[in-house]
Amino acid sequence: MDPSVLLIFIPTFFAVSATPGLCMTLAMTLGMTIGVRRSLWMMVGELAGVGLVSLSALVGVATVLLARPNLFLALKYLGGAYLLYLGIQMWRSRGKMAIPSDLDTQVSVKPLSLATQGFVTAIANPKAWAFMISLLPPFIDASLPLQPQAAVLISVILCFELICMLLYAAGGRTLRGLLQQRGNVMLMNRIAGSMMMGVSVWLVMG
Repeated sequence: MDPSVLLIFIPTFFAVSATPGLCMTLAMTLGMTIGVRRSLWMMVGELAGVGLVSLSALVGVATVLLARPNLFLALKYLGGAYLLYLGIQMWRSRGKMAIPSDLDTQVSVKPLSLATQGFVTAIANPKAWAFMISLLPPFIDASLPLQPQAAVLISVILCFELICMLLYAAGGRTLRGLLQQRGNVMLMNRIAGSMMMGVSVWLVMG
């Protein structure tokens, strides 16, 4: 790829990744409730979803999907309903993702469930599709082979996504530590639950 193109692409998509959004809020919430290490499973699913959205934007699959709004809306509403359910459970200090009253207790959440949560959030996010469809194709040089260009650009995007999610999850973990000093587990659950419910509303209304 032309180095001058990458010099423009890198800051552009770093800004897109670093901006607070559905996936970053989800990363912060999980960092607060289950910790950064176990949140990695959600990040794996999210990266797979972002990679799929990015590739679809480049090969034109996005156009086909957006031409069938009922399918897209169903996916979006199902994902939003699931996140809303989790948020309500966390607000009530119930469910596997809520912070236990005994802070030394390990929260048990299945890796597949976390990965699915991240994947659905990524592919059902209308703003992710909008960003990828509008920003990604202009960086492709039509006179050069698509595959190597796509590999480079999507790799950069995924690296930025992972870095930013780790930072947000670490921020959630720090917030938990500050609240933990006061021993207010209910407040921690309500903050995390509110964030999760906010993500669900954002997803559905986006």
